[in-house]
Amino acid sequence: MARSVDLCCAGRVVARYVWDPDLPTAVSPRPYLHPVTTLGGTTVTGFMPDDHVHHLGASIAVPVLNQANFWGGHTYVAGRGSVGLDNHGRQRHSRWLHRSADRLVQELCWTGRDGEPLAREERSLTVRPVAATAWLLRVGFALRSSTGHPLTIDSPGARGRAGAGYGGFFWRAPAGLERVHAFGRGRNGDVHGSREPWVVLTGRRPGAAAWTLVFMAGVGDPWFVRSGDYAGVCSAIAWDRPLVIAADGVLSRRLSVLVADGPPTAGTMAAIDTAATYLRATPAG
Repeated sequence: MARSVDLCCAGRVVARYVWDPDLPTAVSPRPYLHPVTTLGGTTVTGFMPDDHVHHLGASIAVPVLNQANFWGGHTYVAGRGSVGLDNHGRQRHSRWLHRSADRLVQELCWTGRDGEPLAREERSLTVRPVAATAWLLRVGFALRSSTGHPLTIDSPGARGRAGAGYGGFFWRAPAGLERVHAFGRGRNGDVHGSREPWVVLTGRRPGAAAWTLVFMAGVGDPWFVRSGDYAGVCSAIAWDRPLVIAADGVLSRRLSVLVADGPPTAGTMAAIDTAATYLRATPAG
């Protein structure tokens, strides 16, 4: 049975973190956030949608780590395309370093298909209010080798599939949306592959309330953005070449997501400034 914990902000539950999931091997089982909601109660994550059943709300996922698939689904093989391989890994909970209503710090073990440890991770999730209709999620992770050998993170983009360099913190929005729009600081709709400091994704389901997500980068990784066939955003760590973590090295990333009710407004843009000021004042939060 899956085990989970709720994250609370401004007196209400805004996210459920499933830290010990009960999922089929083919989706590369891993902890995930779902449902995530606005303060008004609108769900802004999608879980195992028909178009991509391995999309698990908001999670940390990579297509290939040392030949193991930690994304789920097929594996892209140069010259062959997406191939179904028996290579799916799993992220397993090791222990809690901190656990409270608005902050989680967790140690995880990334294991290959055979169950052998490949990497260990420290992950943090923090929530805080930003405005009357918006709250902020901060995500941090640090990944290092468990074997004494380097780690190589790969992606379809690094293997020759242009524009498909996904892998890292990935947010899948709900399926069946209308009026989906993505743009960056200059309100430019072409943000896929950009290094904008922040990217907005907004949408709504027919007959439901609109929502706005603002993804704020901690470093200048390219953004993988989808708003047509489905809606999702990933801060891509291996966009067009493999990323190698030395045997004694560590890959660290921090980013934040502003979750707001309604379409983007002047108030949403002001909330971005408020969140940015807070992030600068608390860089290790």
